[in-house]
Amino acid sequence: MKRRYICTETMTGVLSAIYDAWTYDRSDQEAGIVFWGSVQQEMFCEYREVREDEKKAQAVRRLIHRHLGEEAELSVGYALLSEDPGKGTAILRMMMEARNLPDGKKIMGHLSHPEVRRVFELSRNVGRETHAWKEFLRFQELEGGILYASITPHNFVLPGIADHFSNRFPLEDFVICDETHASFLIHPKQKPWLIIRDEERKWEIEKSFSEKEKEWQRLWKGFKKSVTIQERKNLKLQQMNMPLRYRGEMIEYRDGEQS
Repeated sequence: MKRRYICTETMTGVLSAIYDAWTYDRSDQEAGIVFWGSVQQEMFCEYREVREDEKKAQAVRRLIHRHLGEEAELSVGYALLSEDPGKGTAILRMMMEARNLPDGKKIMGHLSHPEVRRVFELSRNVGRETHAWKEFLRFQELEGGILYASITPHNFVLPGIADHFSNRFPLEDFVICDETHASFLIHPKQKPWLIIRDEERKWEIEKSFSEKEKEWQRLWKGFKKSVTIQERKNLKLQQMNMPLRYRGEMIEYRDGEQS
């Protein structure tokens, strides 16, 4: 009888489910992972609840690092941030397939296998979005001197951009709000960053911008307008380099203008 392991849709939850599935069904290609709230009952299928455990998650990370190599480790890390409900099953079956290869560290080159290809595609999709938010995210200074930014990503990219901005602004207090996933990346100056989930939407930040921020926004919009050459406007090329969906929180496009 095939089994489905039910877990929370967090990195620790998915890795804990992979740990349990690897322990009991590492050779069963029909074993799978599903998330609470999206379970669809199947006939002739046994369901097991997974206890989320950081020790289990760390054990799976070590297993991937040791036997599948850095390339697979990076791909799995990005795939775990995907919103795809099948990510856990894809990662599990990719690990199973690696056991059939003479060298498991070459698993990411084995793209003829559908689950390996799926992990690769999930990783690529999250990687592209993570890179885009590193470029298009805009901080604004609040009255208390805290830098604040808001994003609306498809995937849960906060862990992917955290080190980038922490390394760029080590001496700043900043907050990045993920509106899509009700989460906050918080970085106190000269301290490690942390991510807080706020699924009940109880935590709000007073978005009162400092006078200096308002002045810089005015100057930036003025600069953008002054360097625009209307006769050379190319909206199609502009949208290729700066897609519309990233402009919602960008100061220069807040009024819906295009240039």
